Amino acid sequence: MIKLSLLVAAALVLSAANARAADAKDKNVYSFTMKDIDGKPADLSQYKGKVALVVNVASKCGYTPQYKNLEAVYEQYKDKGFEILAFPANEFKQQEPGSNAQIKEFCTSTYHTQFPLFSKIVVKGEGQAPLYQYLTSTEANPQTAGDIKWNFTKFLVSKDGKVVARFEPKVKPDDKEVIDAIEKELAKG
Repeated sequence: MIKLSLLVAAALVLSAANARAADAKDKNVYSFTMKDIDGKPADLSQYKGKVALVVNVASKCGYTPQYKNLEAVYEQYKDKGFEILAFPANEFKQQEPGSNAQIKEFCTSTYHTQFPLFSKIVVKGEGQAPLYQYLTSTEANPQTAGDIKWNFTKFLVSKDGKVVARFEPKVKPDDKEVIDAIEKELAKG
């Protein structure tokens, strides 16, 4: 009887794990709803059919000047079906301490950003936003999974919402490897 109970319990655990894996594979970046920088719901499905670079950003980081590079890449490719989706986060040495209004003011006045900014979220650890759970999941994205190591980690997303590449913070948005990957995805039908 005990063996049978253990087998049933093991089967239930395996079934739940398989269901989670199937859910993770069925999801994509464009299946999430987030809040924009003004706190309004923003359905990411509005970007379906576009190539996107999802970036966790911060205003007081050594990599903050990458906002300039992000804006330049956005300006170069936005009319070709490209978006940058920026998510402020404060997990790394509290380098994004401001409110959403302060972040928006900083980005638009200092770097003249035009790409979509979203409300501050948690990208690593307790309270991690579901979008970042998906982005870093080994079940959903085995090639690009793993914890976010720092601000300005970049995920390249295909037109159908799948993660196709990950670039760590030191890689600038306008580095050749990023541009080549963006152009490759934009060229796909």
